[in-house]
Amino acid sequence: MKQKHLSVSAKKHLGQHFLKDKNIARKIANTLTLSSYKNVLEIGPGMGVLTQFILEKDLHVSVMEIDTESVLYLETHFNSSLLQIIPADFLKYNLDLVFPNQPFAITGNFPYNISTQIVFKTLENRHRIPEFTGMFQKEVAQRICQKEGSKTYGILSVLTQAFYNAEYLFTVPPTVFNPPPKVDSGVIRLQRKEDFSLPCDEKLFFKVVKTAFGQRRKTLRNSLKTFNLPDKLKEDSIFGLRPEQLSVEQFINLTKKIENQCSFN
Repeated sequence: MKQKHLSVSAKKHLGQHFLKDKNIARKIANTLTLSSYKNVLEIGPGMGVLTQFILEKDLHVSVMEIDTESVLYLETHFNSSLLQIIPADFLKYNLDLVFPNQPFAITGNFPYNISTQIVFKTLENRHRIPEFTGMFQKEVAQRICQKEGSKTYGILSVLTQAFYNAEYLFTVPPTVFNPPPKVDSGVIRLQRKEDFSLPCDEKLFFKVVKTAFGQRRKTLRNSLKTFNLPDKLKEDSIFGLRPEQLSVEQFINLTKKIENQCSFN
């Protein structure tokens, strides 16, 4: 499927590198497990290189594309009763309008410049999204799936893994894109946990994680000073650790301790 309709400058402006290798596209389509859903939303399909392989599966498919040239190409070259083309910005779109009242998976070759925002919006809508697969800049893909103890483990890792099981699947070289990026890409799969509710205050959990990693070189005793924690609570051994040393479960337990001994608006 050729992609000559979009200029290189236009692609760079969109922050997207379009996949041209059909074998890689097929591999990404096959990352969808098809368990517990029959609907898929592809973000940023471009000229539909990945879309064609998703459509081979027994699914209802919607694609969301902001670029008008790509939308026109998709409308011209794809004629399927199972495909809905949504000319919109994913970050601004009300996802309640996508497959109303039904669960759906998300996949795509995500634009580098908004990929983390796509993940955060997915987390906000996790009650409807049991699975999320797709391609990121390799560094971002690894960060999402990273475990505690690593320098790249951070806010994105903890918040994602609080609700999803994250798996790094494979690396993709720059040569399979047009225009080729300067770095490798990585494909991941997120599968929602069976129990994806938190046993603590969710807003407080997000605040604790973000505040802790805001000063990641400091111990929690220092990085969480803005919480005005009681001295007795700060004597807990967990406050002597740095944020990258805490597992997701430990962050949840930390939030519960703060929640139990402090009052927040």
